[in-house]
Amino acid sequence: MKIIKVIIAIIFFSISLSAQSAYDIVKKSDSKLRSANSYAKIKITAIRPSWSKEMVIKSWTKNSNYSVALVISPAKERGIVFLRRDKEVWNYVPAISRTIKLPPSMMTQGWMGTDLTNDDMIKQSSILVDYNHKIEGEEIIQGKNTWRIALTPKENAAVVWGKIILWIDKEDYNQLRGEYYDEDNFLINKLISSNIKKFDGRSIPSHIEFIPEDNPGNKTIIDYLELNFKIKIPEEYFKTRYMKRLR
Repeated sequence: MKIIKVIIAIIFFSISLSAQSAYDIVKKSDSKLRSANSYAKIKITAIRPSWSKEMVIKSWTKNSNYSVALVISPAKERGIVFLRRDKEVWNYVPAISRTIKLPPSMMTQGWMGTDLTNDDMIKQSSILVDYNHKIEGEEIIQGKNTWRIALTPKENAAVVWGKIILWIDKEDYNQLRGEYYDEDNFLINKLISSNIKKFDGRSIPSHIEFIPEDNPGNKTIIDYLELNFKIKIPEEYFKTRYMKRLR
C-alpha cells in the first residue's frame, strides 16, 4: 500500500510540473531575486580587448516598483545614484551636484561603459508584465534539465528587446542562460549564469556574464557579493531628495 501511495504521489507531482505554464515558470524564476525588500552588493567588471573596468554598487529594491543603485567605487564615480519610482527614472551625478530625470529613450543606452543597458540595471521593463511567454522545448544546460522559454513583447509595450529566450532549470528555477534579440530578430546579447550560492536560503547564480554578439572580446561580468531579502529599507531611500545623501 505504501508503494502504491508513493507511485501515485510521483505521478501527481509529475503532472503538476508539466502543467506549469511558461508564465508560471518565469514568474517563479523572477521571484527568486525579489522580495518585499531586498539589498545587494554587486561587483561589475567591464572587459574590453585593451582595458577593463571594475565597479562596486549597492542596490535596494522595494516590491517591483522601486529601486535605487549607488556606485561606491571607483573613487571618481563614487556617489552616482540611479533611482526608479514606478515608470520614472532619475540619475544623481555628484560631480555636477545635479539630479536628472532620464527620458524613456535613454533606457536603451549603455550603462556606465558596460554592455548592460540602463533598462538592464534599473529594470524599468518587466519580463512578466511586458512580455508573452511560451515554452519552446527542453535542453540540458550546465548539466541541468531546463525549459527553453521564448518571451515576445506585448503590443505597445515599451521594451528594449524584440525577443528574449531564457533557459530556466527545472530544479531551482534559476536562469542559467539567456539570449536577447533586437526587433529585427538579430541576436545582440548572451547571458550565462553560474557559481550557484545560497543567499538567505535561496540558491542563486552568483556569477553572471553578459556577452555582446557583435563586439568580440567584450564582456560584462556581474558578481553578487551580498544579497539580503530580509531587510527593512527606509522610505527616504526611494525619494529624489535623498539621492545625494544615500550611502
